[in-house]
Amino acid sequence: MKKAKKVVTKSEGVAAVGLAAMAAAAAGVYFLYGSKDATKKRKAVKSWSLKMKAEVLEKIEKLKEIDQKVYQEIIDTASKKYEALKGVDVTDVAAVSKELSSHWKAIKNTIAPSPKKVAKKTAKKVAGAVKKTVTNAKKVTKK
Repeated sequence: MKKAKKVVTKSEGVAAVGLAAMAAAAAGVYFLYGSKDATKKRKAVKSWSLKMKAEVLEKIEKLKEIDQKVYQEIIDTASKKYEALKGVDVTDVAAVSKELSSHWKAIKNTIAPSPKKVAKKTAKKVAGAVKKTVTNAKKVTKK
């Protein structure tokens, strides 16, 4: 018996992107606050790297659907932009790009079709989580 192909609706796609953004934000929060060396990492984080991560998140949020190829293209585009800046070490940009790329598995695991009601709630939670992450990151860089 053949299985019917599942058609992903627009709301499910939005939920999937929202979950992807939430996973990326959670990974960033863990990196800065959850690990054993979080204090050292917060001091080492540079403002450009936070801006780069924020740009990647914004681009992900605007997409209706995402896969690994698209995610990697977004990271590559941001990397090229920041490698061209003065005062930014190419090895640091590569490290941030590698870190962002390593989050794909977590993002992939969070992308799953969900009911429409859950999609709206998830999108709101993601927006709040991303805002909190960016705000916290800005506070850390100001110190």
